[in-house]
Amino acid sequence: MNSKAFSVAVRVIAVAVLALGTGAIAHTQKHTKLHGLINDYTPATGVSGPWEMHGAWSLDLNSDSGKADFSAVMTMEHPDSWIAANPGTPTSPNIDNPVSRNPHTHHITMTEALVTYDLTVCPANSPATTSAGFVLTGPVSITGNGNPAPFEAKGPSTLQVCITGGAQVPFSNVSLVLTGPATGHFGTHAINGVVRFVPDDHDHDGDRHDDDEHHGH
Repeated sequence: MNSKAFSVAVRVIAVAVLALGTGAIAHTQKHTKLHGLINDYTPATGVSGPWEMHGAWSLDLNSDSGKADFSAVMTMEHPDSWIAANPGTPTSPNIDNPVSRNPHTHHITMTEALVTYDLTVCPANSPATTSAGFVLTGPVSITGNGNPAPFEAKGPSTLQVCITGGAQVPFSNVSLVLTGPATGHFGTHAINGVVRFVPDDHDHDGDRHDDDEHHGH
């Protein structure tokens, strides 16, 4: 091999090694932080529903420990369909009284949840999500209007959080499935939401992204 060909070969190998190294770094970040929104309804039966649910959530995954912290804040109230099925008196219909919708709040917290990668345990999305995601499972603490939710006195509940996505957005969907006494209020169906923001390496807390949105950048 002449010196020119040898020099070209060395440069090609160097570029390949650099690319591999960069990819390895990208896939071994110690922390993955995600944020998003929840918008869904509970079933119409079995949980005094339907309830309308709106909220925001955040997740911090530590790849070193294989554990993750998850938290969500949520408002709940009866939607118009519940009002229609439970009318008030003719002179004072429920729809004119916001109190009859029973608005309330929940704070949902799960710390050091186990992280796994078997998505077969996750609820199906339609259309289907196709990218490799991850699953969090662990004991959950839930408040009601700032106090322990009434069902907390009945024993512990467990929360499963699935993060999935597709070819264009690898992390796009979130689903929350509860087991235990909490299902008496939320039901056993998945509570669905969206991944709103995946911070980059230099924006771990998401503040810069939110500021840019507010200022139109």
